[in-house]
Amino acid sequence: MWETVSDAFLDTLKVFPFILVIYILIELLEHKTSFTKDHERLQGSLAPLIGAATGIIPQCGFSVMAAKLYDRGLIRTGTLLSVFLATSDEALIILLSEGSRADMIVPLIAIKLVVAVAAGYGANLLLPRERLALPLSGEDVHGFSCGREHEGSDVKVFFVEPLLHSLKITLYLLLVNLVLGLIIYRVGEDSISSLIVGGPYVQPLISAAIGLIPNCASSVIVTDTYINGFMTFGSCVAGLCANAGLGFVVLLKNTKKIKRNIALIVAVYAISVVAGIIINGIELLL
Repeated sequence: MWETVSDAFLDTLKVFPFILVIYILIELLEHKTSFTKDHERLQGSLAPLIGAATGIIPQCGFSVMAAKLYDRGLIRTGTLLSVFLATSDEALIILLSEGSRADMIVPLIAIKLVVAVAAGYGANLLLPRERLALPLSGEDVHGFSCGREHEGSDVKVFFVEPLLHSLKITLYLLLVNLVLGLIIYRVGEDSISSLIVGGPYVQPLISAAIGLIPNCASSVIVTDTYINGFMTFGSCVAGLCANAGLGFVVLLKNTKKIKRNIALIVAVYAISVVAGIIINGIELLL
């Protein structure tokens, strides 16, 4: 048992430097990204494609930005869905840092892009008469992964804040690794494998529900559960497609459009579950 605990600590400690470096780079990116002169691109025919490509970047700041733009009528529903479905929050960072499943990054990105773009254009076809507003003079919309802009000296903004966020993600990883390690120790890998094979069509329902939780912990749980062999790849895709980070929180602040917001959440969940079930079905056939 103590070997399981020590392995969880060591495995988590190994990935911390990689997570810190990536978050420093992300902080730099967030401060350079805004909505100013590019509004025509985000309202044009390529908007869902651009939204999906933007959402793939490993942080949820762009889903926050997309939610703000959508709430102000500056982008269409399809563009918002493409960003939300492409967003993976911490998933790509964890896969890259862990190393053992880094080979799944490219398939994950490719599938999420296909799902996001298809859903984006599909929504725009179903809602052809959406009216878009023009940005106000001098309007500048930023998106930040924690939902607020970091302020202070360069050291605080570009090192201290990423360090604190990295420590939080590392703590989540440690807790998940500990729990999963102890489950493997108590139950055994053979029993776990039989449970995974038996539930490829139920898992996406659960993982997508976890992904909807507006906290970086949800993407950590889904990704680390997959890495540790408790979840199929399709179920992981379902959880990460539903994981729009704080984007839903921004939308839900507008209580005047609660029905619209609930419909968007249901749509993201349903699309994510269907994508996960299809992938699991293909895996079983192969």
